[in-house]
Amino acid sequence: MALLPLSKNEMDNGIKILSQKDSRLKTLFEQYNVPALKDEKNYFWSLCRSIIYQQISGKAAQVISERFINLFPSKKELTPKQIIEANINDFYEAGLSKQKANYIKNIASAFYNNIIDENNLSNSSNDDIIKTLTSIKGIGPWTAEMFLIFTLKRADVFPLTDLGIQKGFKIFFSMDKMPSMSLMKDESHKWKPYRTIVSLYLWFAVEGPFEW
Repeated sequence: MALLPLSKNEMDNGIKILSQKDSRLKTLFEQYNVPALKDEKNYFWSLCRSIIYQQISGKAAQVISERFINLFPSKKELTPKQIIEANINDFYEAGLSKQKANYIKNIASAFYNNIIDENNLSNSSNDDIIKTLTSIKGIGPWTAEMFLIFTLKRADVFPLTDLGIQKGFKIFFSMDKMPSMSLMKDESHKWKPYRTIVSLYLWFAVEGPFEW
């Protein structure tokens, strides 16, 4: 199941199973209407986008992402070669920090030189994918987890370090302060193998409708 994409039918099935496992989730599921994940075919753009979304709100990242993608006539069909040949100063003007701009250049080089073999990614385990991606400077565990969720649509991912997830967890459990990593990890175990669904709903509780 871990490698199956989280389709609309699988998401509906997961919500039913989670509601039976943890009755507290029923309120969360009934309160929000979270759409199914879209299909994502351009793995390279997906990772670049994840870099843009690092450590800022989803809405702010969406604005910068649109500015960045508009630098290229091919839009979301951009290629590693285009990034390598692009003037990095244009990335700054789109709103990227120097660090993020360099990270995107690193990803482009990794794809261009086949350090990342996208043909094998969809058949690899979550752990193997995280290991491969985090070998590239600029891609940390969070970025790899976003790739697993929004690109490969893996069903069982719960990004503990994500601020939106932490805030959503705090809201869901009516806590006075932000939850500890250990508490979140322990609670999330009961949501296997559909932790991605809970992640999406916790994000929605904080951000509202957002376009990744």
